[in-house]
Amino acid sequence: MGKRPTITDVARVAGVSVATVDRVLNGRSRVREETARRVLEAAREVGYHAAGLIAQRLAPDVERMRLGFVLHKEKQAFYRQFRQAIEEAAQSITTAHVEPVIRFSASQSPADFIAEMRAIADEVDGIAASAITHHSITDAVIELQEAGTPVFALLNDFAQGVRQAYIGLNNLKIGRIAGYMVHKSATRSGKLAVFVGGHRWHGHELRETGFRSYFREYAPEFSVLDTLVNLETRQLTYEATLDLLARHADLRGIYVAGGGMEGAIAALREAREPGAVALVVNELTPESRAGLSDRFVSMVIGTPLGEVCRDTMEMMIATARSGFVDLTGQYFLEPRLYLPESV
Repeated sequence: MGKRPTITDVARVAGVSVATVDRVLNGRSRVREETARRVLEAAREVGYHAAGLIAQRLAPDVERMRLGFVLHKEKQAFYRQFRQAIEEAAQSITTAHVEPVIRFSASQSPADFIAEMRAIADEVDGIAASAITHHSITDAVIELQEAGTPVFALLNDFAQGVRQAYIGLNNLKIGRIAGYMVHKSATRSGKLAVFVGGHRWHGHELRETGFRSYFREYAPEFSVLDTLVNLETRQLTYEATLDLLARHADLRGIYVAGGGMEGAIAALREAREPGAVALVVNELTPESRAGLSDRFVSMVIGTPLGEVCRDTMEMMIATARSGFVDLTGQYFLEPRLYLPESV
């Protein structure tokens, strides 16, 4: 992978100093419009990540929008990547000056998600959240929208029929993709395990359903064990995986439908040879990348975070300008599939 373009690359292509590019980027002092336009073209040419922000600086009359995001698991690598993707997407939007307001729920409790959404509702033009599916959250979404703040579901489709739209992966399809890969990677028939984060994650339930339906249809010789709840934590997944391996000598595959996959990878490293148990996980992080490289992970199914964030922001901006939509729908993006030979 090539080196990421820097401000120095932009200055070189534009034929100006780094200080001039910095002034255009940060608006610290006036720069002649002709020079600023040259900097913008150079930024686009080299693929500089803040080209969108430079374009915003050159369009001062563009409407300003504050867009709220409520995520969870702040310390997990995937959600750190999510935060960065939100910030980068905000810079790339050219239809408005976007200021993201990012909050993290303290836990998976509905009350914590609701508290974070209510805390920012009065200061943002819309909210997108990765909340769980629960009747109290649905009630809160109704309350927020009646007060004028549209709410969008990210990755997990909560408050169906009420929220403005769902943006993420087709989770039933994701589960079937995981089933296909476990089936093709397993050395012979036997038992399979599935982990979900909890019974209130609608997306995890759909992934589990897709996984099981694949084996019912194409590989009934495999037996899928009762689903395990890991609360998306490394330690619970680690301990449960070691227990599975000890109790089922014929365990052939594992699918971690949500977070906590680091625990499964660590347990397999301790108790099995690479490839002895097929493991499919979600999201490319340093841990899952390492698992692919040493063959303890068969496939990683990734969310295209950049697309999710940009498309969500565009929907939020359009809704803020035109008002609430009458029909709430689902907006699916294509997953990114990573194999050991692709990292």
